[in-house]
This record gives sequence, structure tokens and C-alpha cells, in this order.
Amino acid sequence: MSYLALARKWRPKIFADVAGQDHIVRALVNALQTERVHHAYLFAGTRGIGKTTVARILAKALNCESGVRAEPCGECSACVSIDEGRFVDLIEVDAASRTKVEQTRELLENVQYTPTSGRYKVYLIDEVHMLSTSSFNALLKTLEEPPPHVKFLLATTDPQKLPVTVLSRCLQFNLKRLPSALIIDRMTQICAAEKIKFDSGALARIARAASGSMRDALSLLDQAVAFGDGKLQEAEVAEMLGGLDQRHLNEIIQCLAAADAVALMEQTKALQELVPDYESILDDLAMTLQQIAVVQIAGADSLDEDADHAVLGGFAEALSPDLVQLYYQIAVTGRRDLNLAPDPRVGFEMTLLRMLAFSPMEQTAAPVRSNAAGGASAPVVKPRAKKPEASAKKAASIPGDAGWIDIVAALELKGAARQLADNCAMVERSDTRISLNVSRSSEHLLTEQMQKRLAEAMQGKLGAGMQVQFSVVDDEIETVATREADKSAEQLAEARDSITNDPTVRNLMDTFGAEVEPESIQPVQGSQK
Repeated sequence: MSYLALARKWRPKIFADVAGQDHIVRALVNALQTERVHHAYLFAGTRGIGKTTVARILAKALNCESGVRAEPCGECSACVSIDEGRFVDLIEVDAASRTKVEQTRELLENVQYTPTSGRYKVYLIDEVHMLSTSSFNALLKTLEEPPPHVKFLLATTDPQKLPVTVLSRCLQFNLKRLPSALIIDRMTQICAAEKIKFDSGALARIARAASGSMRDALSLLDQAVAFGDGKLQEAEVAEMLGGLDQRHLNEIIQCLAAADAVALMEQTKALQELVPDYESILDDLAMTLQQIAVVQIAGADSLDEDADHAVLGGFAEALSPDLVQLYYQIAVTGRRDLNLAPDPRVGFEMTLLRMLAFSPMEQTAAPVRSNAAGGASAPVVKPRAKKPEASAKKAASIPGDAGWIDIVAALELKGAARQLADNCAMVERSDTRISLNVSRSSEHLLTEQMQKRLAEAMQGKLGAGMQVQFSVVDDEIETVATREADKSAEQLAEARDSITNDPTVRNLMDTFGAEVEPESIQPVQGSQK
């Protein structure tokens, strides 16, 4: 038994089934109902969005045995034969393979003859922009004044290449790329009808890969069903498309947030075994960074329902907004330049390393801004404060009554493992076991790799037999990170109070009507007297 591809099986048969092109459907339906059908239409748009589908439905509406109508019956011999591609009065031409003027003249020789079985003779010329200049010249006169029984339906992906003389003789309709949400809805309906098991993440990945093309989406859906043996799972679809499971992307972002270059390179080495499509990975990385930016600027409620709010919210707190914007820009630029790299993997790694190598210049504006004309003061550039070097000496031992802050300091961890330790709270300690709590908002830090690194570091200090247990709790807990945040907030408040109450600043405010910009004031870490 022959199998019919989903893209063909579920191709719209009537205007009501055409998705995402309401502006065109409405115009055609009104024209048919009022019997004001033009003799030449041009349908323009990218691949797989319905140009030839709309043209064929229009051909059915014109030739339906029930009469010219907005919705063809779909049951008469004319409708059935058009659906099956064997209607003699629907002449479909692929202009890409018939570019010569002789072929165009041969095609037009039969225009004068009346239809064989239908009401209208319909010429559907696909990729019409591929015709030669001579072919367009041969077509012009017939296109402008065709016999009353002839309709021309032209389709193109590149309308800019059509001569103005041709465009002026047609009613032009521009079909739009389909939004991912609409493609997902359509695939959901098809999967339900075809009894295909799926998860929402798999369909979302297919929709993104289709880039607005419904036909591409259904072709990928066919491929994914075969790849997954009748089921659609996000991890398998990601593997098929050459992308990554979201878990891997989260680990990459975690390494970026912790500025851990070593762990980042370990991730890229692990990815090599999956033989990924690095362009797809950078696309997914940019998409995730965009979602993080949405959380930071507009709040988590602005995310799509299928987004992982908890993980994205954690990243939104761990990364500053300017870093997210920078990482997004580097990811987009890196994807564009990937084909210029000596090897895709090298280009991908350099893109990630570029994210760590560069960070937004930290500038603080002068703490005062004069409202008086000519009284504006120049901005003060504050250099990035250098982080103190870690001590070369390792603690010889950790006392049995040491608190978690002392233990973390003695472990001398770096990168993502240190970030995980900073967001833990010790709730129990014995000679053989330590129990740590992590709040739900920091759960994204609790990757298997980071748990292992933290546990190994603790066993190196506390003994090889020490067991480390992690638990995720819903309540916010006091950790090294929260203490540091409180301390930073206190220092910021003190810095702003100091600037505001400075005699010189007060004098400027009183004399020139200057104002203090609180957001421009930041405490200087490690300042020297």
C-alpha cells in the first residue's frame, strides 16, 4: 500500500482550510461571490506557505460543476480531477524548466481555444520570475487581454525579478510567513487525526526549523515520525535536526553565567559526540537568551506557556541584562559567520569563548546632571574592579564545627561549582554525611556535573567517605549568595547616600538645579585610598 506524505494528504482543499492567509482568502472569496474575478493574479511569497495551493483552490472555484462559488463542492468530477492533478483545463507550468521564448509561444498557441471540459482554461505558472525577458515579452499581450475563458494564476518566490509591465497587468497578493504558533496548532490537529503520540517541545522545534513554511513543517513532521518510530519526543527531534536537548543548552548558559571556560570547553567536547548542527545550536542558544531577556524586561508572564519558567527565571537572576543582550548579539553574529570558520566546531567554540572574553564596558555617568544650559558634566568612567586572586594555600583541614561559609571558602571552588556552593545551605553535618538545601529558584544550578564537582571537592577536604545529599526546597533560604547580595545592596545604599549628602554635590544641586541619578551610582570595590 502506497504512503501519501502528510504535506500532500493534508493540503487544503477549500479556502476555509488555508491557514494564516486570511487577507488573501477574504479578497478571493469576495471576488467569487460578487463575480468580479480578475483575469490575472500573482501570488508571491516564500516557499511552502500556500501559493500554488491557493491557486488550485481558485481554479476549482472557477470550474466547479455547481457553478462559480466561493467554496467548491470538492465532489464533482472537475473538483476531484483538479485535486488529483489531471484536470485537462488546468495547465500547470514550471517556469524554471520552460524559460525559452519558443516554449512560451508554444504554450500560448492554445489560449484562443475554448476549454475542453471546464468553464475556464486556467494557466498556473509557478516560479514565473524564471522566465526569460523574451518569454515575458511574448506573454505580455495575452496577459493584458486574454480571451474571456482564460485565467492566469502566477506564483513566484521573487516578485522583484518580474518586469513592471507584468506586475501592472496582475492583481498581486503577498502571502505571509506562518507564525510558529499557527504551525504548531496545525501539526497538533494532524497528529491527533493520525494518532501520533507527541510532546509539545518536539512540535515547537519542528515549527522553528520550518521557518514559517507549513510544507517544510509537515515534511519534517513526516521525517520525525519515522525517526521516532511513530512517536515525537523533543530529544529525538533535536537529534534529528542536529540541535540539542534543552538540558544541554541550559548547561552551556550555566557555564557562561559562571564564566567557567574550562567547563564550557568540556561541554563542547561532549557535544562533538552527538555530531550536532552548530548553526541550529546557535539558533537555539539565541532563542533561549531572548526568552531570558523577556523575563528580565517584561516578566515571566510574557513567556509562552510551554517555556520553562523556573529555569529561565533562574538565569534571569544569574545574568545581568546587558550580558544577556551581549551574548545574544554574539550568538547571532557567530551563526552568520559560522561558514567562514575553518571548521564549524571551531567557529562554535570561538563564539562561546568570545562571550567570555568580552563584557559590556562598565560606565557610570557623573552622579549629577545639570538642567542648566551648558552645565552638563562629563561622564566618569569607572574601570572594572579586579577580583582578588585566590589564595595559593589550601586549608589543611576544616573544623568539625565550621559553618557552610567557612567550608565554601576552604574548598576554593571556581566557576559553576562555586556558584552552586554559594546557593546551597547546610542543614545537617555528621562525620559521614552533609545535607544541603537548594531553593527552587536556583534549581537550574543543580546539574549532575556540578553536583559531582562539588561533592568531589568536599570529599577532598572532609574525607573520601563523606556523602553529600542535595535537596530542592520551595522556600527561599539564606545562602552565601543571598548574604553577598544583601551586603552589596547595603554598600550601594551607603554609596548613594554618600554622594547625595556630599557638600560639593549639594552645592551643585542648589546652584544649578542639578539632579542626582541614583542608577548611575555604584560602589567601587577594592578602592585604594
